[in-house]
Amino acid sequence: MVSAAEQLVSNLNFAAFAKADELKKRIWFTLGALIIYRLGTYIPIPGINPEALAEVFRQQQSGILGMFNMFSGGAVGRMAIFALNIMPYISASIIIQLLTTVSPHLEQLKKEGEQGRRQINQYTRYGTVLLAALQGYGIAVGLEGTGNVVTDPGWFFRITTVITLVGGTVFLMWLGEQITERGIGNGISLIIFAGIVAELPSALVGTLELGKQGALSTALIIALFVMAVAVIAFIVFMERAQRRLLVQYPKRQVGNKMFQGDASHLPLKLNTAGVIPPIFASSLLLLPITVANFSAGQGPEWLNTITALLGRGQPLYLLIYISLIIFFAFFYTAVVFNPKDTAENLKKYGGFLPGIRPGERTAEYIDYVLTRITVVGALYLAAVCVLPELLISNWGVPFYFGGTSLLIVVSVTMDTVAQVQSHLLAHQYEGLIKKAKLRGARRR
Repeated sequence: MVSAAEQLVSNLNFAAFAKADELKKRIWFTLGALIIYRLGTYIPIPGINPEALAEVFRQQQSGILGMFNMFSGGAVGRMAIFALNIMPYISASIIIQLLTTVSPHLEQLKKEGEQGRRQINQYTRYGTVLLAALQGYGIAVGLEGTGNVVTDPGWFFRITTVITLVGGTVFLMWLGEQITERGIGNGISLIIFAGIVAELPSALVGTLELGKQGALSTALIIALFVMAVAVIAFIVFMERAQRRLLVQYPKRQVGNKMFQGDASHLPLKLNTAGVIPPIFASSLLLLPITVANFSAGQGPEWLNTITALLGRGQPLYLLIYISLIIFFAFFYTAVVFNPKDTAENLKKYGGFLPGIRPGERTAEYIDYVLTRITVVGALYLAAVCVLPELLISNWGVPFYFGGTSLLIVVSVTMDTVAQVQSHLLAHQYEGLIKKAKLRGARRR
């Protein structure tokens, strides 16, 4: 006999999708919001000389600015109103989450449920405005010191640049929240996803153009494509990898009936943090490296030294990047998964891990297993994200074969598809419930 769940899954096809009106509305809303985001990446901030900016960016696009330009969908290269993208919001989220572990007030808010979460989100928004203002001012000063990029340098340009960039970031923050609430998938991740996907065709064309000019051999280009496919397969495998802990439930008696003991699994993902660590690490590197790159050659000697050390593929840059990824892999895992709460829930419902005493011993064992698999997950994230840095520094490849871009694209795609399937399943269940009610009414 085929179970009801299997029957529902087998019915997930285009016909079921066509009948899911609520899902279609959510998808259209998401597409419309992303189109608005893409239009904003072509609106430049006032007071910029486009030709001079394009020349400056052409000289530095192989560095860290190239990566942030891909994250922002080309907005950095055009110095558009969305040049800061959603990175200040991510940085503010990092700071608030770090403060939650040390501030009793924030920790109490976290335990207050929906009301506390709203208050924490409000603090995050305030932090986003502050960080965006600081980064916007740094970019304005950096642009003024870079040749003749700014047509009329001065405080008026700095103030208008800060207001424009802060407004763009706040709008994207609001747009991301709207996508999460009224669309499909995580809005913040989808905005970054849209920026990366929009820049992939031009990066691909650039790679083929280098092959046409003879800068890259045909064999190397083919190898890069094969490696990209292999990296995608590897990312999918690692993102789906789980360590399942066997959970058993004893026999229980309800009234005069005796129910047999049951067994299930507690799934622990190999990469619990998902794409958050690379995004967090990139956002923290944004401000100092951006200022250093814009001021390179014209600032003080120590700033020029930092610019050289933080160049793409340089040991110091790779060390900081890897360290941040590993740190945030453990930090975010600790934020989203609490072994003590999981152990208490198992104990409350009578579940236990074979050979492990319920309660504190179960929490210690879950934490032990989670720490070990997080080590593997953190190393996997670091290896995938460092791969394009080595390719770009050694072979000058302008296309991000592997690394953070493919990791975000694959992970966000998998998450969005899973949400679409969830909505389709919910729609199928609603259809079955309606049919059951109709049949019951007819029998009466």
